[in-house]
Amino acid sequence: MKLLLLVLVLEFLSSAWTYQYKTKYITLPVDHFSFTNNHSFKLKYLVNDTFWNHDGGPIFFYTGNEGPIETFAENTGFMWEIAPEFSALLVFAEHRYYGASLPYGNKSLSDLQYLGYLSSQQALADYVDLISHLKMGLSGAAHSAVIAFGGSYGGMLSAWFRMKYPYVVDGSIASSAPIWQFSGLTPCNVFARIVTSDFTMESEECSKSVRKSWGEIDSIAKSAAGKQWLSETLKLCQPLQTSVDVQSLKDWLREVYTDLAMVDYPYAANFLKPLPGHPISVVCRSLANSSASGKMLLKMLSKGLNVYFNYTGKEKCVNLSNVNGAVGSDAWDFQSCTEMVMPMCNDGVEDMFEPAKWDLSTFSDECYKKWKVRPQPDLAIKEYGGKRISTASNIVFSNGLLDPWAGGGVLLNVSETAVAVLIPEGAHHLDLRASDRADPPAVRLARDFHRRSIRRWCSERLFLSSLAPPHARG
Repeated sequence: MKLLLLVLVLEFLSSAWTYQYKTKYITLPVDHFSFTNNHSFKLKYLVNDTFWNHDGGPIFFYTGNEGPIETFAENTGFMWEIAPEFSALLVFAEHRYYGASLPYGNKSLSDLQYLGYLSSQQALADYVDLISHLKMGLSGAAHSAVIAFGGSYGGMLSAWFRMKYPYVVDGSIASSAPIWQFSGLTPCNVFARIVTSDFTMESEECSKSVRKSWGEIDSIAKSAAGKQWLSETLKLCQPLQTSVDVQSLKDWLREVYTDLAMVDYPYAANFLKPLPGHPISVVCRSLANSSASGKMLLKMLSKGLNVYFNYTGKEKCVNLSNVNGAVGSDAWDFQSCTEMVMPMCNDGVEDMFEPAKWDLSTFSDECYKKWKVRPQPDLAIKEYGGKRISTASNIVFSNGLLDPWAGGGVLLNVSETAVAVLIPEGAHHLDLRASDRADPPAVRLARDFHRRSIRRWCSERLFLSSLAPPHARG
């Protein structure tokens, strides 16, 4: 029997990681928290029951984040790898207002009357209803432990899911979850300092070159001829014409450096963009001489950036309005203007970026201009407890220290069973990705720790179910 299972596992995992799942939908309320809106919508979720033990096998539940759920299902290989070991049902739930889960169809982002139901609180309530539906509708699932998984914002949701609904979720793996990236909890410059540190570790000359490049861009862009030269050298799809265009270029560059730090994986990957292994190292090879200046420095910069925007060789030009091709950016912009207010700043001294202060008033005005809403910077702290979460249990907060989001993550244990796992050579939720020969030892140890935690949580659920009267089990 064990040999047969092993053969099945190898066959399943040897299919070049072609993730297979059934696409399903569940009808849910648009508003879980009032009695004035009786509208409903269809939430999308993906299911794979290949290895599920239909007599109480656990449910591995991914708390979907800001994008189509397929993206996260196909970049969370760890769940797929351990499903056979635990005889688990795999479920990936899409977040409302992203992908196909649009409560009001094409009108969902058009007006506040339709958009006002986009929040983490509503999303978690969706997941509660979906799990209840699965437990009632699938034979053998009533006794199943539920283990939540999530990375980045999805990791925040995974942690908050366990904290908010411990009767629904038995344990959570919250990877790269910056639940403390809010005002008063984490200094606004930490993010930029970690990005800079990643580049400096590859080459101090590299981060110095980036820091120097901002002034060189401004200097060359003072003239029309300089703007034209920049547009051609950097291969921009739309030529620079105004100072606003130049600022857009610099905003794009900042996003590029941030993305490179987030996905500085030890192997080639295609999460935000197709990139080589250790992409920062590859980019920095072209920025190894900080004594260069003017056009020479910017030519070096262009050569390095080519790794980011055209690693495949298929791109013809740089589109500044599309940094990484991510969809759902408008919906996330709304969330960042309401509850997910994560202050960012930099000083150009402790980091390699242009000085930029965090100004809540200016940010609020920008949000109101675009969405007709004002941010509530302390809403997430009120809702989920901020740093006063010592009562939290059965959560693993894992963070790669190369990841700039780790600065707002949980890096120390907060209770006996809500614990921190640090991965020194890890980038953004590397531990949730599929195993690779190039994985550093620390990420392998982290995955082993996840397995032990999941095993313990499943045993606790089994024990508790055995104590309950028959009609109340599950």
